Amino acid sequence: MHLDRRAQTLLKALVERYIADGQPVGSRELSKISGLELSPATIRNVMSDLEEMGFVASPHTSAGRIPTPRGYRVFVDQLLTVQEIDESLLQNALGQSPHSSIITGSPQKIIANAAQVLSSLSQFAGVVMSARQESIFKQVEFLRLSEKRILLVVVAPNDEVHNRLLLTDVDYSPSQLVQAANYLNQHFAGQSFEQARMSIHHEMRTLQSDMNRLMCAAVDAGSEAMAEKTEDMVISGERNLLNVSELSSNMTSLRRMFDLFEQKSGLMQLLDVSCNASGVRIFIGGESQLVPMEEMSVVTAPYEVNGKIVGTLGVIGPTRMAYERVIPIVDITAKLLSNALNH
Repeated sequence: MHLDRRAQTLLKALVERYIADGQPVGSRELSKISGLELSPATIRNVMSDLEEMGFVASPHTSAGRIPTPRGYRVFVDQLLTVQEIDESLLQNALGQSPHSSIITGSPQKIIANAAQVLSSLSQFAGVVMSARQESIFKQVEFLRLSEKRILLVVVAPNDEVHNRLLLTDVDYSPSQLVQAANYLNQHFAGQSFEQARMSIHHEMRTLQSDMNRLMCAAVDAGSEAMAEKTEDMVISGERNLLNVSELSSNMTSLRRMFDLFEQKSGLMQLLDVSCNASGVRIFIGGESQLVPMEEMSVVTAPYEVNGKIVGTLGVIGPTRMAYERVIPIVDITAKLLSNALNH
């Protein structure tokens, strides 16, 4: 919905003041801080229009108004002036300086460090979804344990061995298991389970359906088994959110917030969505179903290795966060993390 310049100026002033002090903003205050030569009565009329359009709301306890998720969305998409961040601070923190040894550390160490940098600079929670590793296998083998119970043995390229128990609908004979293993090893060794899955679904229509089901189950289980040893996500600074009154004001909010961190599945889904887009994305609670709380926002950006997006990082905080500071922190950290991992 189109807003004229006057309405945009007042909405911007309201959001900025509310972010700064967390109190509902009244018409008299807006007349002072907006820079517009308007009477409080005129401002009240504009505020009433903004409330009808769903951009601001009036709490019961005050005559002032606060931004809604829709108001925050207009603010971050159209009205926000992003601050410049001293990139050298992030470079040193991430170990990009020539005198730092962190750049030679393991990828997991660099990723953990990035989460800490996001948290310390934003004063909220920093999160990094670890770089996705393709589940490439060197060899697979099936061992019949008993009727309808099979042990899948997967050998990784580094000779690590992963085991997975398969419970099947069919009692496969030892010769059938050897045949299935030989087929997978002959056609897909050195490839990822994801590539094998696609080929099996598209090219193996001629095989008996029971064998097809066994191999589909094997590639699914093998992929899961190899992924288990990698840390999906690194989170730093969750306790910072206890200092945010909107997120910790009642037990229900606290429970929902820490469920997000404990279960991680919803957060992983959100970060997965972010992987599909370039640049910074902002998810505002009450607007995005991926964010479980109306008072919470997540600012994300993808990072790359060798030109390919492999993961996402971000800051989790209140909707009342200083977006003009957090957005460049997330953006630059993503770029520096990409550089560190490429080295």
